[in-house]
Amino acid sequence: MKTLHAKRLRTARGRELFAFTRLSGFLFALALAPIVLLGLLFLVTPPASRASALVRAQTAQHRANFPAPPPPERFAKALIATEDHRFYSRLDPGIDPTAVMRAVVGMVLGWRDQGGSTIEQQLAKLLYTPRNGGLVAELEQVVLAVKLNFAYTKPEILRMYSETVYFGGGYYGVGTASCGYFGRRPSDLNWPQAAMLAGVLNAPSIDNPRMNPRAARARERHVLARLVAVGDLSSKQARAAFTQPLGLVPAARGRTSNPCAPVN
Repeated sequence: MKTLHAKRLRTARGRELFAFTRLSGFLFALALAPIVLLGLLFLVTPPASRASALVRAQTAQHRANFPAPPPPERFAKALIATEDHRFYSRLDPGIDPTAVMRAVVGMVLGWRDQGGSTIEQQLAKLLYTPRNGGLVAELEQVVLAVKLNFAYTKPEILRMYSETVYFGGGYYGVGTASCGYFGRRPSDLNWPQAAMLAGVLNAPSIDNPRMNPRAARARERHVLARLVAVGDLSSKQARAAFTQPLGLVPAARGRTSNPCAPVN
């Protein structure tokens, strides 16, 4: 009886060990697959040196000039505080590894978008994979973000992003958006206007200040809170900014000739 019991025990343990080994192998392969895919994508994705030419082509389609003047300080601070507060960190490789892993796991498991894309990743999506979705496109953006980070300076990346991103209302680029929404050049934006433009990028159709002013104001408040969180504004300054009128101009102004947009 003891011998039979021992055999059964060894058999059960063997099955458990076999199941554990298979599970470990599967998990290892699952973890290794994105790394292998990233390596392959690094070889097959376009060189980052094409980025400036792609930006020039896109801005030409929208009747804007590139390179335009650098994004003004207030808008740049609002954008970075909201979209990528580690943007100017010396240790920033153009991606947030934790956010990347969270996004990959989320896609594999079917979770909703986890967010956390850096400005470089967003620029890579705008230039290289604007219509593609899914895991492969996400990993492509990660690889291209790293390439962009090594090929361009942070101010250059910020300028390219600011001139290609969509602000809603038919406005592409901060110059056109500043003129179209407020009738003024980006350098003349006040804090509430800069916060509004930075906030609308999250969902341009939903947060359009003309179409949905309540949602736009909520985003403006969020951006001002982020500026306080990173130390660019005091709480008193943020509260004062939120009480100021935005000064929106009629939609037709700036849509065609764009007279107040910066020019070279």
